[in-house]
Amino acid sequence: MKTIEVKTWDQLQDELFADSWNDDLQRFRSRFAFRGLVDSTYRLETTLMRLGGKYAELERHMLRNFKKYAHRNVVEHDSLWHWLSVAQHYGLPTRVLDWTYSPFIAMHFATADIDKFDRNGVIWAVDYIKAHKLLPPKLRDWVEREGANVLTVELLSEVVNSLSQLNALDSEKVVIFFEPPSIDDRIVNQYAFCSVMSDPCLVLDDWFVAHPGLCKRIIVPASLKWEIRDKLDQSNVNERVLFPGLDGLSRWLKRHYSPRVC
Repeated sequence: MKTIEVKTWDQLQDELFADSWNDDLQRFRSRFAFRGLVDSTYRLETTLMRLGGKYAELERHMLRNFKKYAHRNVVEHDSLWHWLSVAQHYGLPTRVLDWTYSPFIAMHFATADIDKFDRNGVIWAVDYIKAHKLLPPKLRDWVEREGANVLTVELLSEVVNSLSQLNALDSEKVVIFFEPPSIDDRIVNQYAFCSVMSDPCLVLDDWFVAHPGLCKRIIVPASLKWEIRDKLDQSNVNERVLFPGLDGLSRWLKRHYSPRVC
């Protein structure tokens, strides 16, 4: 797996926007999705994994009860992918991992916690189009017939629509990248993208190691975090925008007015 440590703001921009030129379109259209983490030692673990215990066995029970007690009007369609997206959005431990199309939003999440400014951050960048070439034939053919670069919850529901069907793909260790439904402004503003694995126990970075050439890790040194944070705030990439509402506003103000400690 390729790992790059940047030294400056300009170098970070170059790495995040590298390989974004599309000859066919004659436009800059990146094929990468990004995930920012405040600590470079953190792995690509899902919230389901972080639950601990026999989490793989508990997944279907949690999702079943979420569906039973949740208000039906928060879900557009009664499909696995809509329920997974909504459950992840509202904090239920799931096998879904959050990504974004925006390198700036990934930078935000890599620098959002000023209590961890003494640690290097990391931004993962994955070529999701290359990743989808590794899908099993029935999913790959479906994407090609639709002429789509990414899967939507509607498309996925046509092929896989239960946890048992998703688990059945595990012999091929499938990773699926998909766009969640735009259920509120937070998903829209964060330019959200998601991944899910057929094996709920397989950490995604292990899968990347087994499939080289699909992703890279960009290390954000601790010494650069304050500059990134201040420039993102000036660019209006902050909690107030990414988490619309009074909670996001309060988080932004708390961080914005906190003194520099390192």
